[in-house]
Amino acid sequence: MALTELNYEFKPETPKTIKDEWSHIGVVASGDLEVLIEKENALKGKIKVHILTTVVGFDDVWETVVKKFIDKSGLSGVKVSINDNAATPAVVIRRLQQAVDNGGGLQ
Repeated sequence: MALTELNYEFKPETPKTIKDEWSHIGVVASGDLEVLIEKENALKGKIKVHILTTVVGFDDVWETVVKKFIDKSGLSGVKVSINDNAATPAVVIRRLQQAVDNGGGLQ
């Protein structure tokens, strides 16, 4: 199975980071995904997102969904790694929020 690799960088208007050094949530299984968030001091107010997905041709959808979450939450100063197996946008948003919560919330 071929994987699509996507990389994005965003800079939210009101940057916030997670309290813990890292957070992990989810498993890669049918229709699901896993999210790993790691603090990166060098990013200062920015966020890097790396996505591996089995779905081809949805680059714009991924960018829109992730940007929407980041704009709303302000998540920054972190590197986010997402391993996807055909999750819907609603699941993506939910897993991102769960990963933030699992990382102690935002500060």
